[in-house]
Amino acid sequence: MATFLYRVGRLAFRRRWYVALVWAAVLAAVGLGALKAPGAVDEEFSMPGIESQKAFDLMEQRFPGATADGATARVVFIAPGGEKVTAAGNKQAIEKAMAGLGDGTQVASAVDPFQAKTISKDGSTAFATVTYKVGSKDLTDASRTHLERAVDQARDAGLTVETGGSALGDDAGPGGMAEVIGVAIAAVVLLIAFGSLAAAGLPLLTAVIGVGVSMATILALSSALGLSTTTGTLAMMLGLAVGIDYALFVVSRYREERAKGRVPQEAAALAVGTAGSAVVFAGLTVVIALAGLAVVGIPMLTKMGLAAAGAVVVAVLIALTLVPAFLGFWPNAVLTRRARRSGRIEGSGENNAGTRWARFVLRRPLPVLLLGVVGLGALALPAADLQLGMPGDEAKPTSTTERRAYDALAEGFGPGFNGPLTIVVDGKGTADPKSAADSVAKDIGSTEGVVSVSPARFNDAGDTAVFSVVPSTAPTDEKTKNLVTSIRDERPGIESRTGASYEVTGSTALNIDIAAKVQSALIPYLIVVVGLAIVLLLVVFRSVLVPLKAALGFLLSVLASLGAVVVVFQQGHGAGILGVEQTGPIMSLMPIFLVGIVFGLAMDYEVFLVSRMREAYVHGEPPAQAITSGFRHSARVVVAAALIMIAVFAGFIGESDSMIKMIGFGLASAVLFDAFVVRMAIVPAVLALLGHKAWWLPKWLDRILPRVDVEGEALSRRPETDPAPAAAPDPEPART
Repeated sequence: MATFLYRVGRLAFRRRWYVALVWAAVLAAVGLGALKAPGAVDEEFSMPGIESQKAFDLMEQRFPGATADGATARVVFIAPGGEKVTAAGNKQAIEKAMAGLGDGTQVASAVDPFQAKTISKDGSTAFATVTYKVGSKDLTDASRTHLERAVDQARDAGLTVETGGSALGDDAGPGGMAEVIGVAIAAVVLLIAFGSLAAAGLPLLTAVIGVGVSMATILALSSALGLSTTTGTLAMMLGLAVGIDYALFVVSRYREERAKGRVPQEAAALAVGTAGSAVVFAGLTVVIALAGLAVVGIPMLTKMGLAAAGAVVVAVLIALTLVPAFLGFWPNAVLTRRARRSGRIEGSGENNAGTRWARFVLRRPLPVLLLGVVGLGALALPAADLQLGMPGDEAKPTSTTERRAYDALAEGFGPGFNGPLTIVVDGKGTADPKSAADSVAKDIGSTEGVVSVSPARFNDAGDTAVFSVVPSTAPTDEKTKNLVTSIRDERPGIESRTGASYEVTGSTALNIDIAAKVQSALIPYLIVVVGLAIVLLLVVFRSVLVPLKAALGFLLSVLASLGAVVVVFQQGHGAGILGVEQTGPIMSLMPIFLVGIVFGLAMDYEVFLVSRMREAYVHGEPPAQAITSGFRHSARVVVAAALIMIAVFAGFIGESDSMIKMIGFGLASAVLFDAFVVRMAIVPAVLALLGHKAWWLPKWLDRILPRVDVEGEALSRRPETDPAPAAAPDPEPART
């Protein structure tokens, strides 16, 4: 592996113009394809195998066209203090507003609340639902402006009016500011760490090129492969983060080889042969983690994982080819200013901060290990109370009209009104489907925790009915989950009496089912991903204990980050500092996202840090000295890479959307714990305690495992090339 990559790096340096032109052609080709490709589809969220999805599928089959994804707007009218919406003036204002709401060109229906009898018992609140002919994506600005104008007219009449629903348009995630902040902080970190604008700018430049290639490819293939508009979100975030990191490790090793007196071409080849080997295997661990998302069984999540894995592969290829090509164009520009001016290239030093920290850990490995494990273990304890769900409008800031509409409906109609359950009754095959549906509705209506049951609506064939059930508790309340379980547990008895079967669905039931499926898929996902990664690390480090230690450390950091998320977003401690206005269940997909993304990144740090220790150990250094050598060469780079990751993820904490805020906080916390506690403290402490045993491998296993030479042992046996005693003061491109 090291020898092959050495040749790749040498060829890319020598043929830098060809390499640059090839990547420019690739970027232009996929960019042109993205421009000509049809627009990305809005993929409907589906999760095969759960009851809610089966009910939706049955509704689409028996009620053709009725479940079309038309946008909706729920308009809530609240009378002034002490008045009722039925008062003459208020009623007139509402009817006038409804007349305006109903005459929009894209409006399918707008039912007056007085006709629909959607008025609260105390008469203070009423609501109307406006249904559109098209989905929210196809809703024009004119239609949204029309909605706002009608609402403003009712407000001018003295009513308080709030709106919710998909017609208002969902926030499509971060508006780009998070990425800009992350890149800016990354540039500052790189500049401080390496003292050169070129050394800081080159990883950023190549990472942006890699993300450009990946995102253009995703857009070009979106229509053919059925990729949604959200598929590329994870690919962009991870592609940017690992792209910076991988280029950073190659550039750092190049500077190190130049400090040893290598000529630029040889230094670039050695950098790709050694650091590039670590990049390849680190990238493979990320790809394994992302491709493993297919285990969960959510089509959208599988596509997101595969798209992000493709972005990581592009980042690896960029680091192995385009980075050494750019080093060929500007061989001295990435060196420090002092080195360029004086013509002398200085090494990293025998007593840098990484060396001093390693020696500190080596002097007291057991206390460091215990402190790290106990600290992360304490942070992980709240994860035992993890409650999964899908926060809705109740989690939005009170400054939004969606949140105020949610609160007004909960106050006027009860907390369960915002999350009704939908019951689909299949009476096909029964003698009297309508009577059977009425019996089912009556039995469910008598269940404890049910406030009301709506009249059943039948399909044209008269063999299928749909009705709504309003719980007494909020959608995210644990009692609502228990109610859904009770209704489903009653099914065998009800079906035996009526002869009709039924399914429970709706947004609330769907969220409950998603949470249950994610929880059941988490353990198999961990087994697959961690198992494959242990095998890969076994090949890389030729050790039994190092991969096991890496996996256990990762689990500790992930549990600690989950615990931190629970403390802030579920229990509310420190929520105000992060701008979290409403606590509640943790997003259902959060554990899967956290495990998948952080596992890949954690293995990045593991490979980059421990591979230098392995390299020193293979070259004859004793275990303690190998740990020190690894930290001397890699600590600064790993710290810089971790800070960049934290900056990229922490930028999302400033977003108003609670789910994006939660993802950013969780990922930033996980990288913080894993990089600075696990990899920088627990790993050297464990290796120090194990000594030579850390690198133990049974002889029979040693014979079976392929030799990949990630530490570059074969390169150390190559004949020495003529050294370059000094850096050329004028950073002209090196001649080959």
